[in-house]
Amino acid sequence: MDQNAGDLLANWWLWELIEACTSIAALAVIIIILFVYDGSSLPDWPSVFTINSVISFLSTISKLSIVAAASAAINQCKWLWYRQAEPRRLQDLQLFDDASRGPLGAIQLLFSLRARHLAFIGAVVVVVANLFDPSVQQVVTYRSRSVPSDSTPEIVKSRVYAARSDEGLPLPSVVDLSMKAGIYNGVFDIKDNANAAISYTCSTGNCSWGNFTSLAICSRCVDITSHVYKECTNGKCHLLYIRNGPTLSGLGGQINCSTTNISSELQGIAPSVLRFTSLLSKKVSDPDDALAVECSLFYCIGKYASSVTDGMVDQRLLASWRNDTARLDTNSDLILNPPTSFSNESGMQPFRITHRAAIALNSFMSETFTGSGGINNSGSAFSSDVIQALYDTSNLTKRIENLATSMTNSIRGQDDNVTGPAYGTAWTKETYVHVRWAWLAFPATLILVASCFLLGVILETSYRDILVWKSSNIALLFHGRSLRLSTRDERPVNKVSAMTSRATEVKARLIESEIGGWKLDQDD
Repeated sequence: MDQNAGDLLANWWLWELIEACTSIAALAVIIIILFVYDGSSLPDWPSVFTINSVISFLSTISKLSIVAAASAAINQCKWLWYRQAEPRRLQDLQLFDDASRGPLGAIQLLFSLRARHLAFIGAVVVVVANLFDPSVQQVVTYRSRSVPSDSTPEIVKSRVYAARSDEGLPLPSVVDLSMKAGIYNGVFDIKDNANAAISYTCSTGNCSWGNFTSLAICSRCVDITSHVYKECTNGKCHLLYIRNGPTLSGLGGQINCSTTNISSELQGIAPSVLRFTSLLSKKVSDPDDALAVECSLFYCIGKYASSVTDGMVDQRLLASWRNDTARLDTNSDLILNPPTSFSNESGMQPFRITHRAAIALNSFMSETFTGSGGINNSGSAFSSDVIQALYDTSNLTKRIENLATSMTNSIRGQDDNVTGPAYGTAWTKETYVHVRWAWLAFPATLILVASCFLLGVILETSYRDILVWKSSNIALLFHGRSLRLSTRDERPVNKVSAMTSRATEVKARLIESEIGGWKLDQDD
């Protein structure tokens, strides 16, 4: 090393300033790395490197550098301590030296100084620097998020419902088996969970579809119990009936269903699929207890939002549109042409139900949902399983809604050669970097305080006109009051570099004195 550079390192603060700058630079690099990768997926680095390992390496450099600079400043503080007018204990030399070596000595110096000297700040830095690494380790966490995958999920939708058979059979019988299955599934589903039966493909188990429209079947039910008439004798009712509707006679525990046209609330809805009323009296001993519900099922256009989460599908009907002027016709198809404002699709082709399929389904539904039955002390009897299912449900309106959903699933699941599926987004899990910036506040503050402490010691040393001796033990030997170190050149030496050079010419040994003590003696 060049002599002038060596003198500058030994006699001034160049090395400590380099250490402080190194600490600041390492922290700055940490911040830059975190800023670049915050919120991004894991970087594609060589396997031996990770963000945590790089941050840990830079953190260690930053901590060691700033602690080394602070320790040097603490050592210089001992000379400032003895430079004051009031004499100081010789023991304090050891306190300052221990404080520069680690947290235990720094704690002892804290209790000794009690904030009476600049060195107190340096001791605090050395003590709390042990929290530097744990704090930095809390900065980076890894979280999981959903990101689009390369696969494209599909969910069924339909624009057309047509009879599946053209064998020339009587129209009322032409209802395809898939629709019949949808009807029975909807009625017998005690959990009313037809939404989960929709057909879809989702390779990742997590998918979503934007709003889309499809031909559907909607329902609406109205409580018409107020339309029930009662015939009673001696305070006991034995006949319940609805004009132009179903009738119950005798004791309770009965149901009667038939096609009707009663409620004014349903008058504006074209019953393109079915309109029927269920009259129930479930209390066997009290036929006066009655419930009457009229329901209408009709073709509509549904706007859906669907998603699959961990393999579980969720469908939500956001809105529906119906054509209240649509009427069944043996020769004309039912056409549903929603406004653009509903579908948000320009140039969309109208939705269609073929007249054969519409009439066949209406006939089948009218037959299926007409019947009666009941329960008494001797047993139970129902005209069909469907009527029994309607009797046993605790919420008839919800069961009919489930029926409409199940029938919609059947329509959407048909391959009509016209409508393609709705395409969505498949999501997959990705681990990404999340930075908790608040945890950097402590390392940044520590470096700032330590740098200010170093600057303060530099200024104080200059103000008091003290040479920069820092941790030099040779300075103590050369300038101790009772020490007798000499060479042939008796010129005084004050700078550390000069004392180090002179010390190469001096030889000494530890000997026992005449009175039993030990001393470092110069060998002449």
